[in-house]
Amino acid sequence: MHMPQGKPSVVPEDGLTTRQRRTRPLVMVHTGPGKGKSTAAFGTALRAWNQGWAVGVFQFVKSAKWKVGEERALRVLGDSGEGGTVVWHKMGEGWSWIQRPGAEEDHAADAREGWEQIKRDLAAGTYRLYVLDEFTYPIKWGWIDVDDVVATLAGRPGSQHVVITGRDAHPDLLAAADLVTEMTKVKHPMDAGQKGQRGIEW
Repeated sequence: MHMPQGKPSVVPEDGLTTRQRRTRPLVMVHTGPGKGKSTAAFGTALRAWNQGWAVGVFQFVKSAKWKVGEERALRVLGDSGEGGTVVWHKMGEGWSWIQRPGAEEDHAADAREGWEQIKRDLAAGTYRLYVLDEFTYPIKWGWIDVDDVVATLAGRPGSQHVVITGRDAHPDLLAAADLVTEMTKVKHPMDAGQKGQRGIEW
């Protein structure tokens, strides 16, 4: 049995050297209804940390239980003095995406505020890897303009990689991305009435 060698099937006529093409900054999108979108993104963050890269996580949900395992692990690693730094941002600390009467505008404003911060960080080259967790939702809901996202990502300077997670990624975002993975659901414990559990969901 042979392991895949990771060789491209096509070499484009783009004038780039193999090294230039290999180190090209990527926009990666993890979407689809299956479990594992954020988990995969945080796995990439672990690799980036190990390379000594500065990592910025921007989490577009607010929940006491969601992904606290990854948050704690990456914060500890980022503070360890080994590997890269890790900065974790939770958009609008104190609110959640749960639709409450009269509160939607506040959520939209918080999401836009978070995106403006990401734009400033991209312009300044603050991080080498950005994890925009659950970022597909404010785009889907029209809170953040997809054309602005696509243009900003296309114009980002340096070698900044961006991973975006969430269901229902906008077609324009998918078209602009370099790597798109769709997580499909074949089977899930919830189908048999089982709720999420420690160590697996958080």
